[in-house]
Amino acid sequence: MFTAEYKQELDKITHKYEQKRAALLPLLHSVQEKEGLITPQTEQNLAEYLEVPVVHVHEVVSFYHLFHQKRIGKCHFSVCQTTACALRGAEEIIEHIQERLKIKPGETTSDGKFSFGIVECLGACELAPMMQCNKEYKGFLSKKKIDELIEDNS
Repeated sequence: MFTAEYKQELDKITHKYEQKRAALLPLLHSVQEKEGLITPQTEQNLAEYLEVPVVHVHEVVSFYHLFHQKRIGKCHFSVCQTTACALRGAEEIIEHIQERLKIKPGETTSDGKFSFGIVECLGACELAPMMQCNKEYKGFLSKKKIDELIEDNS
């Protein structure tokens, strides 16, 4: 279970909601921010804290691509591959990231600096092809822009 101090932080979040379980998404964001990932033990602890079945927490964690069940790089690229991005060159961007970083989707570089994944719609089709770099959207991607992002975060 969570420490008393950690529980106080969670309480600050849950007190904003009429039903404790409605705070699951912000709690997951908070825990991931602190721990870097969501482990099965964290899912269990949150389920106990919220008084919900652990499967409820796990379903949310596994559904949203923004929650990570394994450690990611300091700089994480989430590349959109849905229709607008696909039509505007997402596959070329994905291939270029793989070539530059020498990793496949779902992997992290050996130095822990970079990781990347392929995701469904990020809700910014007007920026296609686009991705999320940590919490920031990057649009109108090109090989040159990818190279600049990698250099800026090395």
